[in-house]
Amino acid sequence: MRGAPSVNDVTRLLQAWGKGNKEALDRLAPLVYHELHRIAGRLMAGERPNHTLQTTELVNEAYLRLVDAQHVNWQDRAHFFALCARAMRRILVDHAR
Repeated sequence: MRGAPSVNDVTRLLQAWGKGNKEALDRLAPLVYHELHRIAGRLMAGERPNHTLQTTELVNEAYLRLVDAQHVNWQDRAHFFALCARAMRRILVDHAR
């Protein structure tokens, strides 16, 4: 995978990871990090200014939750990012409690 990853590259790695391939996760993480950080930044923009959780922490926490997911049937890149955004929203709600 040279240059920018294609949607198909990400989808293929997601599907391999969903089948238990840990190497696919290692290859996937750097390909999706920027978009995860962008999603987290957008969610954090709606939070109070003195929020103690930082954008990078939100990405890391969501990543840890997703890594623990066993044999997820990732449909595609959009499905992955939608579930990541949902996980981040849940983390923010939990943090608010």
